[in-house]
Amino acid sequence: MSKLFWNTIKVSPSLLGAYLLFGGVAIAAPEIRNPSSTINSEVAQATPVDTTNLEQIQQYSNPDAVNGASSDSMNQVTNVSQFSDVQSTDWAYEALSRVVEKYGCLQGYPDGTYRGKRALSRYEFAAGLNACLRQIEALIEAKGQNYVLKEDFEALQRLVEEFRTELATLGSRVDNLEARTDFLESHQFSTTTKLNGEVIFAIADVFGDTKASVDANNDGVNDDLDVNTIFSNRVRLNLDTSFTGKDRLRTRLQARNTTSFSGSALTGTNMTRLGFDGDEGNDVFLSRLQYQAPLGDKVKIILEANGFEWNDTLDSFAGAFESSGTGSISRFGRFNPIYRQSRDGAGAAIRFDLSKSFGLSFAYAAPGGEANNPNSGLFNGSYAALAQVAFKPSDSISLGLTYVRSLNQIGEVDLTGGTGSALARRPFGNGVETTSNQFGVEALFRPSKSIQLSGWVGFTDAQAEDGTGRNADIWNYAVALGFPDLGKKGNLLGFVFGMPPKATSIEGGRADQNTSLHIEGFYRYRLTDNIEITPGLFVLLNPEHNDNNDTQYVGVIRTTFKF
Repeated sequence: MSKLFWNTIKVSPSLLGAYLLFGGVAIAAPEIRNPSSTINSEVAQATPVDTTNLEQIQQYSNPDAVNGASSDSMNQVTNVSQFSDVQSTDWAYEALSRVVEKYGCLQGYPDGTYRGKRALSRYEFAAGLNACLRQIEALIEAKGQNYVLKEDFEALQRLVEEFRTELATLGSRVDNLEARTDFLESHQFSTTTKLNGEVIFAIADVFGDTKASVDANNDGVNDDLDVNTIFSNRVRLNLDTSFTGKDRLRTRLQARNTTSFSGSALTGTNMTRLGFDGDEGNDVFLSRLQYQAPLGDKVKIILEANGFEWNDTLDSFAGAFESSGTGSISRFGRFNPIYRQSRDGAGAAIRFDLSKSFGLSFAYAAPGGEANNPNSGLFNGSYAALAQVAFKPSDSISLGLTYVRSLNQIGEVDLTGGTGSALARRPFGNGVETTSNQFGVEALFRPSKSIQLSGWVGFTDAQAEDGTGRNADIWNYAVALGFPDLGKKGNLLGFVFGMPPKATSIEGGRADQNTSLHIEGFYRYRLTDNIEITPGLFVLLNPEHNDNNDTQYVGVIRTTFKF
């Protein structure tokens, strides 16, 4: 009996459950719900497959759909009395009790019924043969094959012959489903495009007595500062397309009308600029076109056809302060100005994540409008090249060392990304081609989930390419302290203190004489998962590094919508 028994299981393991359910009783026994889908493939190969049968089996795999019932089965019952519609006077009560108490493999419906009077098709019966399989296999393994009664085994043999065709069809269906599953797993991704957007409403103003002046000898005699409160906006729509599930093509459309608080007409300095400013009169334009994809597990390439932003593509070590929509309210307070040398241009970057704690990045950018100009192109005009080392000694500490080499042609000189004094931006003027070597040290420290401390120091060695060999030194630094989730998850209280870019020395010219200080505070409050309001204020002491200039104050209420 032992050898024959195991050979029978090998031929059709489904019947192992069937003989327990039907041994010693009529074959027209009550149905068993929620059958297992595991059928031995050897039986499946024994009989040709009829596609009509497969469709029937597909339907029977969820037979409750026929009756309008839920397909979820109840938990394993331990006593037949748990079925509300099975009485001790029923003819099948003894058989059901035997299956439950001896073999422990009977389930019913979530409402506690067994529904044994429903008609049962041969295909449903064949599917039901699997109901006890796993439980019986466990019992045999635990208690030995002698646990199975002889009369039960004989019933099993009869069922093998009676339902061989249906079992073969079930097995073929499983093979068919496995083949389909394998195909789906190997072709599980299709090209998709997702839309996400960000909208900013801003109310802002600048306060102070007079406009700033670069002239250190002006004795404080400047034009009155007369800026009225503005209500502006910025809209960004990102179309993110993936072709493999791991890459991303980002197409960003943007419209905005936020006036830049800068220049002689308004404040007299770039130090008062907001972190999200820019005004194209709300004309819609392509502000970014980027493609990034991994090369293996540790390398990523980034191609930027328009709107290259190094701070977004590479680590800027600014944490929660980096975002223009939800971070610092000022342009200078977001991150080290060294990352602004990409100037929304075109180029490429590559990142090497060599280990969990060490990474390298390289990037090259030609300023906007240069790359597609045949007179200058990608490599024969203004450019900036970056190399960066990222080091993460622990989960709470991140450090960065950044180097940038840049060339600024005549009429395009901007060494500070519009954040510092006029002399720091163009130490030799806009009419002299200028090269620079820029160095940055950045740090981000998160001692806990509720505290973030970050900061940077930047130095620029600039050279005039007019044959004079003149040099200029430019410095900047900042420290930022943030308290994420203060008062509510998603909130952020932030403070920034620093010195915007300052020309400490200019060979053959006048450098900045005094020191400006940037002091900023803001509180981002999350109304909902999609709406945040950020009131904030930043103060410029001695704007343009000139202590003859009056203090200027910039206040803003920024409301950000995300979808």
